[in-house]
Amino acid sequence: MGTELPIACSLDAAAFADRLTEIGALGREALIGAERGRLRFRSSGDTRARLDAIVRAESECCPFLTFTVTDAGDELVLTIAAPEGAELVADELAAAFQPETNCSGSRANAPAQVSVQK
Repeated sequence: MGTELPIACSLDAAAFADRLTEIGALGREALIGAERGRLRFRSSGDTRARLDAIVRAESECCPFLTFTVTDAGDELVLTIAAPEGAELVADELAAAFQPETNCSGSRANAPAQVSVQK
């Protein structure tokens, strides 16, 4: 018999809205491409610092997600991975960076909560 592991963002609604604003701003200013769980940004010192700050903050409130930032020439690549059953949370976070979805995406309504059987 498995133990249920809650997977949830620990931010309250106000902090969550602030984080989405920060993520959306970076996406509008530097995002150049996105595929599921993999986001590409124009590389600059400012972009790297902002991306690293977002990754640190998201790692604290959503420790079940795995973030990797790599330098790829003139691009920075952010990879977001989730455990089985929590892929939607990673997808919604990635969508928040994308200008066409970050204002009306479902993640903007409330922190996602998913339960996974382990």
